[in-house]
Amino acid sequence: MSESVAILLYLAEKYKLPDHWYPANLEKRAKINEFLYWHVNVIRPLLVQDFWLKVMAPTLLQRNAPAEKLEAVAQEFNAALDQFEKIFLQGKPYISGKEISVADVVSFCDLVQASRTGQNMFEERPKIAAWRQNVESHLGMELIDEAHKAALSAGSYSKDSMDPKGVEWLTARVKLLLL
Repeated sequence: MSESVAILLYLAEKYKLPDHWYPANLEKRAKINEFLYWHVNVIRPLLVQDFWLKVMAPTLLQRNAPAEKLEAVAQEFNAALDQFEKIFLQGKPYISGKEISVADVVSFCDLVQASRTGQNMFEERPKIAAWRQNVESHLGMELIDEAHKAALSAGSYSKDSMDPKGVEWLTARVKLLLL
């Protein structure tokens, strides 16, 4: 998961993107790095857990995850979104301030894809909804739709559509998560 962030930062450097994406200024860059490390270590694991509990457990085990497991992840996710609003957004249009950066793109993509499992952090959180609107306005819906097409339009998961070699490993992993 963190490799996608590393690749994005590499591309920003290699192709000398405009400075707002990944600033040369070390203080501004440190703020973006702080968010990216936090996001990869806090938000992404919660989104993965949510996906495994809501999608993979029923697919691989033919049963729903226990309500208490789902509730625990939901509570942690809400606490993480509180941090996102209070620590990183702080009422700013973008994570790093007045201009969009790689941090916004990384978080935006993950949060939009989380809607696949029924997470809807945008309706109940006006600050995050405003941030989403800013990112969408900057990037344009055509690009966003193209980028999320496969993830958001994927059909339901089934064991038959998965690599048979991986099903056993995935099933064991889901069982561990349910303990």
